[in-house]
Amino acid sequence: MSTFGEYFRVHTYGESHCRSVGCIVDGVPPGMELTEDDIQPQMTRRRPGQSNITTPRNEKDRVLIQSGTEFGVTLGTPIGMMVLNEDQRPKDYGNKTMDRYPRPSHADWTYLEKYGVKASSGGGRSSARETIGRVAAGAIAEKYLRLAYGIEIVAFVSDVGHLSLFPPTATHPSPCTNPGFLHLIESISREGVDSFLPVRCPDADANARMTDLITAFRDKNDSIGGVVTCVIRNLPSGLGEPCFDKLEAKLAHAMMSIPATKGFDLGSGFGGVQIPGSTHNDPFVPDTSPLPEVVAASGAARAGVPRPRLTTKTNYSGGIQGGISNGAPVYFRVAFKAPATIGVDQTTATYDGDAEGVLAAKGRHDPCVVPRAVPIVEAMASLVVMDAVLAQQARHTAKSLLPPLAGRTVPSGKPAGNGVTEGV
Repeated sequence: MSTFGEYFRVHTYGESHCRSVGCIVDGVPPGMELTEDDIQPQMTRRRPGQSNITTPRNEKDRVLIQSGTEFGVTLGTPIGMMVLNEDQRPKDYGNKTMDRYPRPSHADWTYLEKYGVKASSGGGRSSARETIGRVAAGAIAEKYLRLAYGIEIVAFVSDVGHLSLFPPTATHPSPCTNPGFLHLIESISREGVDSFLPVRCPDADANARMTDLITAFRDKNDSIGGVVTCVIRNLPSGLGEPCFDKLEAKLAHAMMSIPATKGFDLGSGFGGVQIPGSTHNDPFVPDTSPLPEVVAASGAARAGVPRPRLTTKTNYSGGIQGGISNGAPVYFRVAFKAPATIGVDQTTATYDGDAEGVLAAKGRHDPCVVPRAVPIVEAMASLVVMDAVLAQQARHTAKSLLPPLAGRTVPSGKPAGNGVTEGV
């Protein structure tokens, strides 16, 4: 359906050429300062028309908070947010050819099969325009996670077509063993990523080559795919719900719900199958790192959030073991296919199946989606983490209200009772 999350619940609405798109967010903690200025930066990073290798559709994507705040502070009630579609051109799709023929690899045919009716312009609900609501909701989650836990979520473009920032080799079949990749995910920031426009690949040479490749496909009215890599830092241990709601399962669900996604891998990913267990296992070591300053000064510390006692010497697991976060950075990759709507002549068949024909689709579309998918991936990651944090907070609070178990110990060796905190 159009709702994501359980504790932090997001419902999006809107099609590519309707009057507005947006979302309703339920479960936002009360008492947090929040205005449009907190949300707009991510909306601007996602907006169309930001470079000559994105769709020329000129939308400002100005977000308007409709409810759930007063005097710039969250009330704990549902937050409604809206973005007007100011540069909609449904007439671009109003020609007899596109009315008769479904676009190859697009959702035109499957939506018609499902509903018996479809939006006559653009991609309707399958359009990436729908992701505006996700990004707006994600910005709220990101602010809470940053203030309460010091969590940082940063995504960047790592591949376009055959070009890769960290191509697999015999020595490094997965980026997780590459020192350059490991340094990057420990240090990269959103400001750093955005200093490598228009592609958002954090390497000057790779960014230039990827720009040229996307431009070449754009000039041929064609398209190309790519990969977005994302890292989540300062994540508390203990997040994730066995067995079906494992943290990586929730992340995979979230990422694969983004339009045009075709693959997801976490940690060592598919390249990890070439690494033997004796090398792939992450040895545990004592964690002597200090708690992030923002956590030490936040309500999270007062609520009993501990510094993890252990960390791992390597991180091939990608920060998750048994479906539960272990406190190390979580990192993953999301593959996006080449956009389906292109201006190249393609063979297809009429909706009724009576005739074959040739279709060159009209409209304004990205030749490659990954430069604008970066904030969408960050948003969906923040929604997953926010939901997991609130679930663990509920568990911790329920446990803290129980009387001590006199004379009993827990596996950690510490006395059981109100003072024991496992995870968040």
